[in-house]
Amino acid sequence: MSVDDGSPPTDAAIRIAEIARSLYERRSLDGDVAAEVAEHAAAELPGADYANIMVISGPDDFDTPASTHPWAERIDAIQRRHWEGPCLSSAWQHHTVHVRDLTQETRWPKFRAEALNSTPVRSIMGFQLFVNGTSMGALNVFAERPNAFDERTRRLGSLFATQVALIWDAARRELQFREALASRDIIGQAKGMIMERYAMRANQAFELLRQLSHDSNVPLAEVATKVVDAAQANVR
Repeated sequence: MSVDDGSPPTDAAIRIAEIARSLYERRSLDGDVAAEVAEHAAAELPGADYANIMVISGPDDFDTPASTHPWAERIDAIQRRHWEGPCLSSAWQHHTVHVRDLTQETRWPKFRAEALNSTPVRSIMGFQLFVNGTSMGALNVFAERPNAFDERTRRLGSLFATQVALIWDAARRELQFREALASRDIIGQAKGMIMERYAMRANQAFELLRQLSHDSNVPLAEVATKVVDAAQANVR
């Protein structure tokens, strides 16, 4: 692997590749993985004092699943309060957003004023992690001195964020696959119970489940779960 200018890979780039490989093998979206990503970002990206991950799933669903320091959490809280800031801009609009010196920053005036008054953060760099139909995310690093980040931070951060985004997508797909298998299994169980209880054919049992789902405005798998739970309760 090499950085994007064709130069030989740095020790940090090699470590990031190894970190990404280890995370990919687990393909999980749990909090431990997110925390590891933030810890590695703070440790490996030049100039970083601390880091966090931001995920936005809707106008009222703004989460910081991992942070290495309370100041990084505070920065997100300020952005959530004013609905503006560099990490939000990174997630929404740009692959990378760089705040060289917050005291000289003219973007996001409400965020800037509160962040300067209530945190020691002076440098910020945010890297877009993903944008899909339901959510957006960013990997962000912070420093307490101005001009803490340079082109090396940008290159390595972009490399790391790209690899983390691929891992996140793979984990999301695997989770969806497992949920689909679980739904299929529970629907099959419910269908079998209905067939036995009411002497129905398979297509009739499935149509009954589908109609119940439609009439109650409840997902089919949830209706099936209730049928199975009720049948098992009656057995007990």
